[in-house]
Amino acid sequence: MSIVKICDHPLINHKLAHARNHKTGTKDFREAVNEIAGLMTFEITRNLKTQTVEIETPICNTKCMVMDMPIVVVPILRAGLGMVEGIQNLIPTIKIGHLGIFRCETTLNPKTYFQKFPDNLNKSLVLVVDPMLATGGSAVEAIRILKAEGAKDIRFVGLVGCPEGISRMQMSHPDVDIYLAAVDSHLNEKGYIVPGLGDCGDRLFGTK
Repeated sequence: MSIVKICDHPLINHKLAHARNHKTGTKDFREAVNEIAGLMTFEITRNLKTQTVEIETPICNTKCMVMDMPIVVVPILRAGLGMVEGIQNLIPTIKIGHLGIFRCETTLNPKTYFQKFPDNLNKSLVLVVDPMLATGGSAVEAIRILKAEGAKDIRFVGLVGCPEGISRMQMSHPDVDIYLAAVDSHLNEKGYIVPGLGDCGDRLFGTK
């Protein structure tokens, strides 16, 4: 069974509180989401493969550890885009795929409308990013698609999740670990996480 890692850090909690506040405007909300994603990157990549290289410092030669695994970040459009820059600021060499999935407001089922990925998925650590793990439908479908495209080492990265979405993910993809900043109480009748962040895509891009 996959692990669920809650990145519980005072800085993350502080910025998450700012993002949750309905008074936080588009600019500040976008910055908070990116900053949280950046802070979570340390935990997400904790067991990343490394190799030893020899370099010359101003004093002498020494051996150092460097990353030895390519990383692909795949945001689930739209809201996942809000997390990419925070990760990219720390790891500028990442490649970025895009996966467009929307949730049918009537059935709450995921519908795919766009996908474009780098060609090295099978050799990369693939981070599927979406701020909300609500019903889990979009995340489950995204990971199914990525596996079909050859991805083997996949991790889901979100800001806020709930028991319903976590359970669905673990049932559908028990090999995919889940990284979140917080786990909230439940879903309401409209499929929104409570207390949650509201509609993250709308808040990121000012569309409501």
